[in-house]
Parts: sequence; C-alpha cells; structure tokens
Amino acid sequence: MGSFDKEFKGKIIDDKDKFLVNLSFTSNWIASKYTDFLKPFDLSTQQFNILRILRGAKDWLAMSLVKERMVDKAPNTTRLADKLTAKGLVERRRSEDDRRVVYVKITEKGLELLKEIDVLNIDYKSTIVDRVTKEEAKMVNKILDRLRG
Repeated sequence: MGSFDKEFKGKIIDDKDKFLVNLSFTSNWIASKYTDFLKPFDLSTQQFNILRILRGAKDWLAMSLVKERMVDKAPNTTRLADKLTAKGLVERRRSEDDRRVVYVKITEKGLELLKEIDVLNIDYKSTIVDRVTKEEAKMVNKILDRLRG
C-alpha cells in the first residue's frame, strides 16, 4: 500500500467518498504495518490487544469483559486466548460459581514479552504518528469521534 491518490486516482467521485475510502484504506494500511511489526513476536494484533487489556486489568478478568474492551471485537476471543495460553502468556480458569464463565490473567512471561514489545513499539509508532502534528492528531481524533457518535 502506498499513496492513496496513486491507488485510487480518478475512481473517487467527491471528497466525502474519498474520505470514507481513504479512512478504510488507511485503517487497513496501519493494521498491515502492525501485523508485520508483531510477526517476530509470534503475535497477531488481536492477541497483542488481549495481552495489553490483561496487563491493564492487573488481575483475573472474565473473557466477556476482554471481548468488550477489544479494539477489534473478534468473535473468536476464546480461541485467541487458547493460543496465548498455549504460549504460556496467559492463564485461564473457570469460575467456581458459574462454569460457563472463564477468567484469564496475563502471566509473568506475557508481561515480559509486552515490556520487550513496548521498547520497540515506541520507535515503531513514531514512524507513523510523527507524520502528523499534535494539532492534526487532535483534529482527526475529533472527526473520528464525531463519526462514531
């Protein structure tokens, strides 16, 4: 993926159409970049998101809450957690009160992996976000919030 205008030259009718297509194009471009960034750590973007949620929770969290907090509301959250458990990055346990409820918690190994990623992520993120000023970022955030509002 490169320049939006090069990819879609002459195919977009007006600025609002361009805005919607450009938004989707850029979202996919960023997701692709993050997928490539996380590949050496053997993590998908969704697995990374789960680890960050669990790090923030600092304790056991119901899988239903993990799913609610995810950026990408994946229907396969349980399968993603199973993969993280197999890698030793997450622990799972069933509720003693309701066997249908599953709790997850990040392990020490998971925390260490996130620390390693965090160091590299600072430089990685700057390759994207340093292309815009703080004011431009505020403006885009305001527009995106309005779209979802």
